[in-house]
Amino acid sequence: MMQSPLVPRRHRLAWGATVIAVIAISMFSVPVPRALAQANDQSSADSRKYLELLNNTFRFVMQSYVDQPDAKKLYEGAMKGLFESLGDPYSVFLDEQLMSDMTELTSGQFGGVGLYISKQLRDPKKAEDDPRYIEIVSPIEDTPGWKYGLKAGDLIIKIDGETTAPLSTDEAQKKIRGKPDSTVTLTIRRAGLDDFDATIGRARIEVPTVKHALIPTPKGNIGYLRIIEFTAQTKARVEDSIKDFDKAGYRALVIDVRNDPGGLLQSVIDVANYFVDSGVIVSTKSRNAYENSVARAKPGIAISGSKPIVILLNRGSASASEILAGALKDNKRAYLVGENSYGKGSVQQIYPIDGTGFKITIARYYTPSDENIDKTGIPPDLEAKEPDLTKAETDSLQKLYDSGRISELASTWSKKAAPEKAALSKEFGLPEKLLARLAKDEANRKSPQPPVYDLEFDIALKAAVDVIDRPDYAQLLAASKTVKELVEAKKAAQALVAPAASATKP
Repeated sequence: MMQSPLVPRRHRLAWGATVIAVIAISMFSVPVPRALAQANDQSSADSRKYLELLNNTFRFVMQSYVDQPDAKKLYEGAMKGLFESLGDPYSVFLDEQLMSDMTELTSGQFGGVGLYISKQLRDPKKAEDDPRYIEIVSPIEDTPGWKYGLKAGDLIIKIDGETTAPLSTDEAQKKIRGKPDSTVTLTIRRAGLDDFDATIGRARIEVPTVKHALIPTPKGNIGYLRIIEFTAQTKARVEDSIKDFDKAGYRALVIDVRNDPGGLLQSVIDVANYFVDSGVIVSTKSRNAYENSVARAKPGIAISGSKPIVILLNRGSASASEILAGALKDNKRAYLVGENSYGKGSVQQIYPIDGTGFKITIARYYTPSDENIDKTGIPPDLEAKEPDLTKAETDSLQKLYDSGRISELASTWSKKAAPEKAALSKEFGLPEKLLARLAKDEANRKSPQPPVYDLEFDIALKAAVDVIDRPDYAQLLAASKTVKELVEAKKAAQALVAPAASATKP
């Protein structure tokens, strides 16, 4: 799934929270009977009482309900209720489909043809009930879809003969995915051609978890490393990126974990070890002593300690990405630029049970300065973010996307003269600079090889380069606060603001 760029914040945050709930986990295959036996050893009389009541009720329903119940449905319903009662969004029962999806997400691989897709935007020139199909945003390089010759902008109007008009992006994605070596037939509509069927063999697709590029500057190259999420493949991809930087020559590194929802705990520990060779990376604490752990860095880092590092983070940086930021921050290895991170400071494990399973919070993690950032997040050393839109601008932006004119804007913006751009700014109720960025983002979205970074419009990235170029960078980093100190300073500032805000209320 590919989300349209710069959609209004209320949509981005909702999407981010969903991804965090799904992906931000630490995955281990621990036999359930052993875990349950350990819990039973510590159980109180009350827990034994209610376990017996639950067992008796299950048996009674199976024996006495007017129709023959489905034991599997009863079990799954009871399990869902059990985990919902915890009031923890990260502790959930996983049915067979969710368990399969979770395995794909955390492994970073799935069976498919390698396409980023989205729902086709409404054409303002057509009727409101005119069918909208699934659009190919871009094929992933070296995948079956890319090799077949599918292109950005192609419409998938049918999947195995079924129209995609009523399907959401997620529904279409599930139909396109499948077991490797199986096939799927996509009916493609491309401008200037008759509709045609493309029967494509599925393969195991690796989700890109890392992108990298060199940023040339007057003082020398800066490596730009964007970590999209932490999967089993992330460590190797980071290592490949560092090797490329070494070959080309670089003087500093920007690690971008903005909108990185997290991932595997071991993956982020491995990645952090590329940048620090001693000290604590992260610790976990639980009410059960056997769940407590401390991950320490190992000698032999891949990045020289003399190279400046800046980490970019924002409100979409959560869980594993916060662990990385905290580890490098508290070990005085990186300076943080951007926005306060999300604040996901708990650790989950997945326990499989006969095709299903459950995900449960078993501990909270702490940065090396012994700060748990759950619900508070990590404040940056230097705040740098896009200006917030007013409500009127947010509404205007939504109308622009709903109108279907964003593609037209992307193709014509750069050709328009200043008076025409001013007129469009007035028409849409949006600043010219924002329209220029929207146009560029939309053009990049449909490009088969979009740029990895954007120094023209990315305020935080420009700020990161400025920090690296400061002659006193080393002193700046040495004097920077730990995560614990940053969080305490933020809480103190909020405590001062609260009484003042209350005093101004009538």
